[in-house]
This record gives sequence, C-alpha cells and structure tokens, in this order.
Amino acid sequence: MTTKITFVGAGSVVFTQGLLADLFAYPELAEVHVALHDIDPERLRIAHAAAGRIAEARGAKPVLTAHLDRREALDGADFVVNMVQIGMGEATRVDFDIPARFGVQQTIGDTLGVGGIFRALRTFPFLRELGEDIAQVCPRAWLLNYTNPMAMNVQYLSETLGPDRVAGLCHSVYWTVHDLAKLLEVPLPEVTYHAAGINHQAWILRLEHQGADLYPRLAELSEDPQLRRRVRFDMFRRLGYYPTETSEHSSEYVPWYLGHASEIERLRLPIGAYLDVVAENEAEYERTRQAIERDEPLTVEGTNEYAPQIIHSVVTGTPRTVYGNVLNRGLIPNLPATGAVEVPCLADATGIRPTRVDALPPQLAALNRTYLSTTELVVRAAVEDDPRHIRHAAMTDPATAAALPVERIWELCDEMVLAHGDALQPGLRKTLGSS
Repeated sequence: MTTKITFVGAGSVVFTQGLLADLFAYPELAEVHVALHDIDPERLRIAHAAAGRIAEARGAKPVLTAHLDRREALDGADFVVNMVQIGMGEATRVDFDIPARFGVQQTIGDTLGVGGIFRALRTFPFLRELGEDIAQVCPRAWLLNYTNPMAMNVQYLSETLGPDRVAGLCHSVYWTVHDLAKLLEVPLPEVTYHAAGINHQAWILRLEHQGADLYPRLAELSEDPQLRRRVRFDMFRRLGYYPTETSEHSSEYVPWYLGHASEIERLRLPIGAYLDVVAENEAEYERTRQAIERDEPLTVEGTNEYAPQIIHSVVTGTPRTVYGNVLNRGLIPNLPATGAVEVPCLADATGIRPTRVDALPPQLAALNRTYLSTTELVVRAAVEDDPRHIRHAAMTDPATAAALPVERIWELCDEMVLAHGDALQPGLRKTLGSS
C-alpha cells in the first residue's frame, strides 16, 4: 500500500522544497504519495511544480497531488506535516511593530514574548480544525508539526484533542551540535550528545568525542573575547550548559538582555532580525516562482530535517534517534507534566517513542519552568476562552515583564488584540483596559 504524506501549508515553498529533497533522497520513499495543501492557489501551484522538479532531480517517481481542500488532502494520510503560518509576513510585522512602540525589543518573536503569545493565539483555531479533520479522515496518521510557537502548539493540541500521534519537530539540537563540532574541530559523525529541555531552550547535557568530554574544551573557547559577546556563550559561562538555540532566540526567553541597551550592544543582538528572514523568504519564493515560470532548473539541497527521517524509520523499520517535542508526562521529572518538552525520541516501525530524561540541573529547570509558565497561560487563555490569561501570560513573560510596568503590559495586549482581530477566537477579542 502506498504511503501517503500530506503537507499542510505547502505554499511555504522554500521549506517544502527542503523537506522533499530529504524525503526523495531515500530510495524506499521514491514512490510515495505526496499530497500538497495550501489555501493560496498560486503558492500551491508553485509548490506542486517545484515538487515535480525535485522528484525528477532525485530520480524519484512519487505521486504528487495538489489540493485547495484540506480534508481531501488529508484523506487516508499516514503522515501529516504541518508548517502553516497564520497571517504570514503581515501578521509577523504587526507582532514586531506594536511591541516596539511600547518599548519591547524582540529579535525573532515566534516562540515566547508578545510575538510568540499572539502567534500562538492566531494559530490555535487552525490547529483545532486540523486536529478535527485528522480525527475524522486519517485518525492513524502521525502529525509532525513544524509551526511555531512549538511548545504552545503541542500542548494546545494535546489538551484540546488528546492525540497520541503528535510530535513537534525542530532542527535546533542537530544544528547546535553540528556547529559545536565545527568550532571544536572534531568530526560530527564522531560526536555523541544528549540534550533535553524545552523547544528553543533545551540544553546540551552531554557532549563527547570518542568518549572524551568536550565541555572543558568548550569552556576554554568561551573565554575568547568575540565568543563572550554572544548570548549563548554568556549563558553557558553562567549556567554551565550550552543552550540549543541561537543567541537571537535565546535572548528573548530571559529578562537579562533585551531590556538593556548596553547588553544589546555588548552581545550584538539584532533587534527585529526575523523581519529580515521574512523578507528573504518572500524573495526566495519569488525566485522559485520565476524559475518555474521560465522553466529554469531548481537547485535544492537537503536540510537534514527530522520529518523525512521519521517517515523513513516508520515505513522501513530503520531505528534512529531524533529530537521531538511531546507532552512531558514525567519525561523530565522536574518540569510540569502538562508542558511540552524536547527530548530524544526513538523512531522505528512502531512509531515515535519519547525517552525519559533524568531531572535537569536546577538552574536549567528554573528557566524552563518560567518559559512553561507563560506557555501554560497562553494555552489556558484559549482552552478556557479567558482573555485575562493573555495578559497574565505577558506578565509572566521574562522579556516583556523586564521592559514594561503592568499597566503598559495590559495596554499592549489590548492593542495586539485589536490588531489581530478576526484571527483570534471570538472570546479572546475583548479589550480589558489597564485593570
């Protein structure tokens, strides 16, 4: 029976292309059925054409179908890969512009902070609909989620629909180890590592080369004057463990950096960096569209993303370890059981099985619990349809609370609610003033 993989939000053409390049690199997956879904007809057309080009370049002969109707695309799927961004670049710009007027600095704004909170609230109504469709037309499918904010989305899905076959995927652990191996001048295939925590705030707990601990060498390198001017190395020097996300991301989840102009300068933090990423993604889409229209070749490299690896493992029974975001349920015993955590997961013919991790060092767990407190309140706002919890979430968010007094936080939330309007579920569209 042909394996069916549905890409939801396939109009994210650049990301779709990378995933397909990885997928079609496996000979066992060369004849799968890939169903592409997007609500934008033009983006869907380009994604479909690009998929055909990639399959041809990889020597694969998949069945490729394009669907404006989501349920049609999902029908009979074995895997659903979600990469939808509700509101696209326009909404992201709002997430930066309004907080900036209030004096709240953001670099990426897609995970925590005001930007992450409202990205989640825009995404939750879609996730509910997607989950309901999956339950009805492909209940045995694995939902592989790439949409941020990861921890909020995975927890919301688990609480509202209770699916057992959901894993959130992110490349931050892999690329962190990749870059550390390069920095330490050791071959990546010879490095063994163990990481755990929360998406975009997980920690490299072990890092070894042929059995030798690499942390002492990394500590020596951290004294380099240039490396000391990076948030990740600043956190490593103070906490004893290296974080798995970039300095730009990491700066947003703690109160120590973005609220201080001197720290922004010292650590070379690019305020609004994600807006450049949005612009580049839009430009890359346009380049892809033009290449398709002119019948020019597409050069697409593999991305080493986890979704193709998981699909290959489940279909072929090939065992491998990946990192996934799942409901905690005791996997990390000193973090909240209802939160979504990032842990090693075993993938094979039985599916995806998360592994239990020992309790995190207390200084790491403390930061993760703060992160999960904000996440919990955002999920509670949607599940309980309580607009006050949006404000409570912003009050507990480290970077926002470090920048604003509480009345201004509530005023900021009101402006964000008004700006995003119909994208929020009806009960959360209320403005509440400053008290």
